[in-house]
Amino acid sequence: MVAHVALTALLYLFLTIARAPDVWHIGRRADGANPWAAYEPRISANLSNQFEWPLFFYVACVVMIQSQINHPLSTVLAWTFFAGRVVHSLVQVLTTNIRLRGVVFTFNFLAVLGLWLLVLLLAM
Repeated sequence: MVAHVALTALLYLFLTIARAPDVWHIGRRADGANPWAAYEPRISANLSNQFEWPLFFYVACVVMIQSQINHPLSTVLAWTFFAGRVVHSLVQVLTTNIRLRGVVFTFNFLAVLGLWLLVLLLAM
């Protein structure tokens, strides 16, 4: 969970940098244009994504902590989720490849479903 918070904070930093030419007039091109204009909406959209499906990741983790579930598979699934979020962010921010982004999201999705399956099987 801490790693995902760090990723989200990093995305906020990148969004601030991407918006700096328009907001603070820092880093503009000689013609006055923002060199990060193409990336700003993608970073912003990706940042919003960090508060959607990951919510279920956080809830599953909290339930597992409260239930004292410490299964090795939970660690693998949690790191799979995080690695998938990093790759998803890179794909969404640096490319326009929606198909690849969907494939990467599927790994995130399945990892969180796996965590919830562990919760159902081990917390009962």
